[in-house]
Amino acid sequence: MAVNVEDKDDPTAPNDSPATELLARRLKSIRHVALDLDGTIYKDDVVFEGVNDFLASLRSLEIGYTFLTNNSSRSRREYVARLRRLGIACDDENVFTSADATIVYMRKALPDVRRIYLLGTPSLGEQFVEAGYVLGEPDDEPEAVVVGFDTTLEYRRLCQAAYWIAQDKPYLATHPDRICPTGEPTVLVDCGAICAAIEAATGRRPLAVPGKPDRLMLEGILASRGLRPSELAMVGDRLYTDMAMAAASGALGVLVLTGEATAEQAAAMERPPDVVVDDVVAFGRMLREAAA
Repeated sequence: MAVNVEDKDDPTAPNDSPATELLARRLKSIRHVALDLDGTIYKDDVVFEGVNDFLASLRSLEIGYTFLTNNSSRSRREYVARLRRLGIACDDENVFTSADATIVYMRKALPDVRRIYLLGTPSLGEQFVEAGYVLGEPDDEPEAVVVGFDTTLEYRRLCQAAYWIAQDKPYLATHPDRICPTGEPTVLVDCGAICAAIEAATGRRPLAVPGKPDRLMLEGILASRGLRPSELAMVGDRLYTDMAMAAASGALGVLVLTGEATAEQAAAMERPPDVVVDDVVAFGRMLREAAA
């Protein structure tokens, strides 16, 4: 059920087709919106026009919203501060990172684990401590190993993590990204690349990688908000992460054309996104029309 809202400007386009009626029902049931950041809300720290009006519209419709990010080098608190600096209305409850998804997964799948060995930034460590975990020192035998986007990575700590993983400790990674996008003349080696080095050394892959595009990322939001998949819309600019995750979880997939993917690429997919829109403003208009 792919609907491009650009068709609404065409006076010959049918407005009463079964697909359009089904979409209207789905839009009316939306209670929460998950929002990708880069390419959806802003680009290179420049917020797209109309974003704050869109968020205000969600609040007026009593629809919640959560910003999603795979980048686990910063804490939720740091993301809130950054978004506020950009002029975006945001509180702690409006941000969900791959670290949050990993904690949700661990509480369910590894409920007895408390002491972990972490390859991650101090900010990531603080988030795990706040969630009730104890960070082990290199010589302290952990109950599990967690790998994130560690911009403070030390060779000694990488080797120690590999050792514990080789001892068959449960091993998780926050997200699969091999590099973090940057406009600087460098390559930012991300979590997935660190895991590739560990796999080469130990032969082991993570037990779970809860960040995008894994459905665990959205399942964490569904669980924390008490939502059904049909009540959630996933809005993003990437087909292979944002839209793939929406399809896997049963959420409404809304592709915006302000970032990476094009309408032609979306149309060529075996399973196109549920909705393709120019930007979040257009999606907000659809939600208001469905609620009227």
